[in-house]
Amino acid sequence: MAYSDKVLDHYENPRNVGSFGKDDDTVGTGMVGAPACGDVMKLQIRVGADGVIEDAKFKTYGCGSAIASSSLVTEWVKGKTLDQALTIKNTHIAEELALPPVKIHCSILAEDAIKAAVADYKQRHGASTAEAAPVEAKQHAA
Repeated sequence: MAYSDKVLDHYENPRNVGSFGKDDDTVGTGMVGAPACGDVMKLQIRVGADGVIEDAKFKTYGCGSAIASSSLVTEWVKGKTLDQALTIKNTHIAEELALPPVKIHCSILAEDAIKAAVADYKQRHGASTAEAAPVEAKQHAA
């Protein structure tokens, strides 16, 4: 299977690798994946007082597509509000990286990591459970 140049670039030169302190009040952490199959993704966002994501970090254990998806979304979420970050969908990630169908699950993990990080941040800052729930959960409840 041939990877796109963008996947190779993000895999060979990943952006924003690392982590923030887990006790940092300005940080939301999303940990997603299935350790049994090997893909685990941790995404952290640092949110400013104005509600805008100022920085993002990731640690991913998985294939090149999973690492590239993580790296890409850390770039995409910076400068966005929490609600804007939630509009990033796995289809956008897969399209940008030209992921083959067998690697679409990597882009889904990245989308889920964004949702989990935003939900964690909101929960830590007193947002109600319904408010912190992923958008899809709210839509199904309506």
